[in-house]
Amino acid sequence: MKKIKKIIIIGSGPAGYTASIYASRLNLKPLLITGLNKKSQLTKSYKIENWPGEKNGISGLKLISNMKKQTLKFKTKIIKDEIINIINKKKYFKLIGKNNIFYSLTIIIATGTLPKKIGIKNEKKLYGKIISNCFLCDGFLYKNKIVTIIGGGNSSIEALLFLYKISKKINFIYRKKKLKGEKILIKNIYNKIKKKKINFYNNYKIKKIYTKKNILKKISIKSTINKKIKFLKTNGLFILIGNKPNIKFLKKKLNLDKNGYIILNNKKYISMTNIKGIFAAGDIISNQYKQAIIASSSGCIAAIDIEKYLKKMKK
Repeated sequence: MKKIKKIIIIGSGPAGYTASIYASRLNLKPLLITGLNKKSQLTKSYKIENWPGEKNGISGLKLISNMKKQTLKFKTKIIKDEIINIINKKKYFKLIGKNNIFYSLTIIIATGTLPKKIGIKNEKKLYGKIISNCFLCDGFLYKNKIVTIIGGGNSSIEALLFLYKISKKINFIYRKKKLKGEKILIKNIYNKIKKKKINFYNNYKIKKIYTKKNILKKISIKSTINKKIKFLKTNGLFILIGNKPNIKFLKKKLNLDKNGYIILNNKKYISMTNIKGIFAAGDIISNQYKQAIIASSSGCIAAIDIEKYLKKMKK
């Protein structure tokens, strides 16, 4: 006999954990499915200085760890699996995972985003070897070595500030003229550029990677203005050019914006998607505020919406 849950939450970032905390306290007995190998993008943040109540800042890894502990405290069941399809059975949903099959009356999609690839030859093959998108995970491999960062937003600036302390030299490549991160971070980075440990190449993009026996030797970069090519020695490459929505398993069923983010336009339940009973929260939804605290608050909204929705279903 099928065991149909009241609510299943897919995702283990700030939105998913906050939704599970609120759903548990609303006595909805949620199940949270984390994914198999995917960690929240927040875990890659070196230090979050604008999280309320943390006057000295907190690492993304520590913040997510705290959220998970709080989730478990309120008796949320957490399962490691990856949902590959959802089938609408009208009265409930069938969720097909790689390892299990689940059933639920409602779902919260909180799968967040995945790092974008830059599109150079052998990029996918070299990820985890000489290319990384996690400076916290791999930064110490390049102590006293030359590293190259490609980006321009907050993540790449955070990487620079972290790697500045341990690396010998940093090449920072940005395809536009001006950085687009937070002003306080940008000010900090320009102060460090003056110290000549950083070579800043704006209006450039990466062209090619040169390796020998899987060891990175150099890269070539190309000017976006005059097509001029430069060659840079480097031992490691960090690609931090933003993220894309992680929604492959529901892409053709949900209303999405032009960038692939979920559109929410239900007047009664503001977190409900175009499919009745499926809600969404966090960075996966279509909005311009990609902040951890916004993701967390949207998880709270989704849990409260579902409680109201289930009460109406019961009636």
